[in-house]
Amino acid sequence: MKRWKLVSLLMVFVLTILAACGQETGSGESSEGNTSDGGGEAVTRHAIVFKSTGNPFGEKLMEGFENAIEEVEGEAILRAPEQPTVEGQIQIIEELISQQVASITIAANDYDGLEPVLKKAINKGIKVISVDSAVNGDSRMVHVNQADPEAIGRIQIQATSEMIGGKGQIAVLSATSQASNQNLWIEWMKKELEKPEYDKMELVEVAYGDDLRDKSVSETEALLQSYPDLKAIIAPTTVGIAAASKVITDKGLQGEVVVTGLGLPSEMAEYIENGVSPWMYLWNPIDLGYLAGRTADALVEEQITGAEGDTFEAGDLGSYEVVKTEDGTEVLLGDPFEFNKDNIDEWKDVY
Repeated sequence: MKRWKLVSLLMVFVLTILAACGQETGSGESSEGNTSDGGGEAVTRHAIVFKSTGNPFGEKLMEGFENAIEEVEGEAILRAPEQPTVEGQIQIIEELISQQVASITIAANDYDGLEPVLKKAINKGIKVISVDSAVNGDSRMVHVNQADPEAIGRIQIQATSEMIGGKGQIAVLSATSQASNQNLWIEWMKKELEKPEYDKMELVEVAYGDDLRDKSVSETEALLQSYPDLKAIIAPTTVGIAAASKVITDKGLQGEVVVTGLGLPSEMAEYIENGVSPWMYLWNPIDLGYLAGRTADALVEEQITGAEGDTFEAGDLGSYEVVKTEDGTEVLLGDPFEFNKDNIDEWKDVY
């Protein structure tokens, strides 16, 4: 009996030692917003969520974001739902919250619909910014805007008027009906159209292609069928402008219906060269994503809070200031750039 008692005591002693060793080893969990790079150093994780997969503008935007985060030695997480829905973005954001990322940058599918989940992220200590398509001011710390919305809206009407001689029916082919940036640009288009010099121009419809190629094609075909006297389509979306230009080219309507708006040079070069789109506008989506990444890093590193008057260095892009808007604050990339026959060859291989 004494022998068995001794064995039992030894077993208890060994198990106690093993348990203590296990506690000293630790769980391997990293601090909030960080992961281990394998060498013991923390790597800050920054996430960006675009509207949907397969969008060329979004791919370039995320490329720029990733470049910025890699420059500051962080980890970029690039996400997007398969379809441009608010539900898909909510699911992704919930996953990012559970992963305890340091920041979330969102190109929103809905201005107000993401507020509950983004407020949840902020309450968890995650820095939240929007880029390209904004969320409301209560859902973010700052917005990164590509250009002044008024300038974007007005210039597209001015260009269209010049292209069609100031008279005729025009239509807008937008992205989703909830896209805040598209809606704001269209609002400024309508305000520009109120000027007397546009009395002979008529906006007959605003159609929505949901930033999907096939739907944008269908909406363009429907516009052409519904309005046989249509003179121009304004598409302030890279997916929509390429789709509309292709439809008009395929139907042999060059010279009868023109297209302008916001497009990628790589996708629009052939349509600018064949005259379907005499010229169009955009900014560099790589730079826009880069600025968003640098803004996220500045927030996480507490260089800025997102308040009016904050300034920071955005790497190769230089210095930026946070400015006040009607709904929160923003950082402005710059003015829209015109792409035409004289310069499209310089840009079509860039993005």
